[in-house]
Amino acid sequence: MRPIVDVAADLGLTADEIDQYGHRKAKLTADALAQLADRPAGDLVLVTGMTPTTAGEGKTTTAIGLTQALRLAGANAAAALREPSMGPVFGIKGGGTGGGGSQVLPADDINLHFTGDLHAVTAANNLLAASIDNSIFHGNPLGLDPRRITWRRCIDMNDRALRGAVIGMGGTTDGVPREEGFDITPASEVMAILSVASDLDDLHERLGNVIVGYTGGSPIEPITCRELEVDGAMTVLLEDAIRPNLVQTSEGGPAFVHGGPFANIALGCNSIAATRAAMATADITVTEAGFGSDLGAEKFFNIYSRIGGFEPQAAVIVATARAIKRHGGRNARDLETEDLDALEAGLPNLDAHIDNVQRHGVTPIVAVNRFPSDTEAELDAIGAHCRARGVRASVANPFEGGEACLDLAREVQEALSGDRPAFQRLYELEQPLTEKIEAIAREVYGAGSVSYLRRAELTLRRARRLGQADWPVCIAKTQYSLSDDPAQLGRPRAHEFTVRDVRPSAGAGFVVIISGEIMTMPGLPRNPAATQFDPSAQTHTS
Repeated sequence: MRPIVDVAADLGLTADEIDQYGHRKAKLTADALAQLADRPAGDLVLVTGMTPTTAGEGKTTTAIGLTQALRLAGANAAAALREPSMGPVFGIKGGGTGGGGSQVLPADDINLHFTGDLHAVTAANNLLAASIDNSIFHGNPLGLDPRRITWRRCIDMNDRALRGAVIGMGGTTDGVPREEGFDITPASEVMAILSVASDLDDLHERLGNVIVGYTGGSPIEPITCRELEVDGAMTVLLEDAIRPNLVQTSEGGPAFVHGGPFANIALGCNSIAATRAAMATADITVTEAGFGSDLGAEKFFNIYSRIGGFEPQAAVIVATARAIKRHGGRNARDLETEDLDALEAGLPNLDAHIDNVQRHGVTPIVAVNRFPSDTEAELDAIGAHCRARGVRASVANPFEGGEACLDLAREVQEALSGDRPAFQRLYELEQPLTEKIEAIAREVYGAGSVSYLRRAELTLRRARRLGQADWPVCIAKTQYSLSDDPAQLGRPRAHEFTVRDVRPSAGAGFVVIISGEIMTMPGLPRNPAATQFDPSAQTHTS
C-alpha cells in the first residue's frame, strides 16, 4: 500500500489537511472540509443492484473495480463507500471491503475497528439511553411514560437475544424495571444523523431533535434529546467520527469510507460529508447505496440526494447470471450450472431495477459481474436483453482488478458525456405521508395496494399531528424481494404492501416506515464467520 499522504496528494490534499491513523488511513481535518465546501463538484455515479441473493452479487467489489478502471482510463476518480458493520463481518457476510483485486485497504482494519466511528456511534446512542433511564429513576421530571420510550440501545454485533429484554431488575438502586431492546449500531438514528449532518453544528442540532419517547396522558407529547440535555455530550463523542475517512483501493487510488450500511433497515448510504469531499477533489465520484434499487437507490434519490443537494448523473446496476437465474425460479443451491430458461424467466427482475433508475431521470448502465461458473451463452443473453431495451451494459470481472472493468468504465464515461435526462424524485415533500408511501410501493415495488395495520394508522396520525407530514419516508423492508415478502422472487406485481409501524427519525429528518417482518437486530447463522478467524494468520497493515 501507498503512504496515505501520497493518496491524499492525488486529491490535492496536503499532509496538514489530514489526521493520520498510522501510515495507511486518515481522516480529513475540519479545516480541509470547510475549504472543500467552496469547490465545484465533479460528476456523481451511483452503484446499485438488482434484487440480491444470499450469495451476494459483488456490488462493493464492482464499485471499487469501476473506480480503478476509470483511473486507468485517465479519469481523476475516487470512491465514496460505506463503512462495514462488525455484525455481518462475524456473521454470514464476512468482509465488506470488496474482494480480490478490487478492495479498499487496509481491509482488516476497515472491517473491524477502523478509526472508531461505529464505536463512537454506539457510545453516543447508549449515553442517551442511559440518560433516559437515569431521568426516570430520579423522579421522571419530564413525565416520560416508560411504556412509550422509543429510543433503544445498540451494539455493533449480531445478537438476537438482545432484540427484546427487561432492564432495571435488582434492588431499588438498580433503576426502574421496563422492557427494552437493542438495534444493531448502523440502524441507530445516530448513524443516520452522522451520515446526513453537514458539519458539527448541524450534527449538534440534529441530535437535539431526536425523539426518545412520549409523555403519558392525552394527547401524548414527544420528549427530545435536547430536553435530557445530553446532546452536547453526544456531539463531543462524535466530533472525530463526523470527519470522513480516507483510505485506498487495491491499486492505490483514493477511497473515502464513511457512514453506515443496511439499506433494508436504515438509510444505507455513505456520509454526505464524504461524498461532498470526493466530488470536490475528483472529477468522477463512484458511490454505492445498499442492496437493490428498490432500497438503497430509492433512498439515495429521494432522501439522501435531497438533503445533500446531489444529482447523480448515472447509475450502475450490478447484476449476475446467478441472481437472475434465482429470480427465474432456480434453486438457491444450484445456480452454477447453465439454465437459459431460468435466466429468461428472471430477467424481469433486472428490468424492474432498470425502470426504477430511469423513473428518477438517471441513465442506467448494467454491470454484469462475471463469476467463474457463468457461461458465454448466459452472459450474451443478458447483454442482448439490455441492448434490446436500449440500455448500456458491460460484462466486468472486478475481482481481477481495474483492467477487467475497463469496458464498464468506457460505458460510464460515454454516459456521462452524452445527453443527460433531468433528475427527478418520486414525490414532493408537501404530499401527505400516505401518498409518499404509496408512490414508492406502486412505482418502485410494483404493489397493487397498500394496507396499514392498526398501529401504523395510529402512528401516522400522530406524525401528522406533530408536524412530521412533510418529511421524506425511509421504508424498512426485506432486501430479498421487490415486495415485503422475501419469498416473492422475480418481479411480483399487484401485491399488497403492508405497513406495520411508523417511526419518526426527527434528528435525521425523515419518517421510517416499517413493513413486513423486517428486524433491526440480525442474528448469527448456525456457522458464523467468527469461527473462521485465526489470529496467527492476521496481517496487520496499519
